[in-house]
Amino acid sequence: MINECIILAGGLGTRLRSAVPDLPKCMAPVAGRPFLGWVIDYYRQQGITRFVLALGYMHEVIEAFIASEYPELETAVSIEYEPLGTGGAIRLACAHTFSDDVLVLNGDTIFTVKMDELTAFHDSVQSDCTLSLKPMKDFDRYGVVSLLPDQRIESFKEKQHYEEGLINGGVYALNVNAFLELPFDEKFSFEKDYLEKYYTQQNMFGLVQDEYFIDIGIPSDFERANQEFRNKVF
Repeated sequence: MINECIILAGGLGTRLRSAVPDLPKCMAPVAGRPFLGWVIDYYRQQGITRFVLALGYMHEVIEAFIASEYPELETAVSIEYEPLGTGGAIRLACAHTFSDDVLVLNGDTIFTVKMDELTAFHDSVQSDCTLSLKPMKDFDRYGVVSLLPDQRIESFKEKQHYEEGLINGGVYALNVNAFLELPFDEKFSFEKDYLEKYYTQQNMFGLVQDEYFIDIGIPSDFERANQEFRNKVF
């Protein structure tokens, strides 16, 4: 069972700046508390016991929140002092992990994946990276991931309007050594320079989980989260 998690929480949150001007995106208040708190609480319920926080912009605010609200939580902090891209941030954070396989997710998104299912599948196929995929209809904000019959990644398709498809929910079971052995630039995108570049060379699979998903990166979804979380949607 994967019990260690990297949370990417270093983004500037420029698209959300109009609604939340003076906070890191993951600290935006949702239903009376920072969104990051909802993320941590859900994954603790799913069996994650150690969190590595990949921080950058206004990292002191996040560190103070963790120290205040989660004084007994086992955490480590990885800080980007200049932007390294999602891939660079994950690689930097991997230096603070102890496990062979870790969960990787975004601090501004909740996708309520079932960790027992994700871990069991990831282990059974000896995956280097397993993507949690969300079925979605009538959308243009996300690209689409296609799977082969054995659930290996077949292709990544660019953002455009789709009637339906599987989107990358941004929650990954990642084999740390398989990821770190690849030659990357100092700054790189996890999505473009790892997933889309190496999916034919590494064992990359997708697991479909039709669970609750929200990304608060734009003001309209931030407002929706505030409404839905008051009703405890998950």
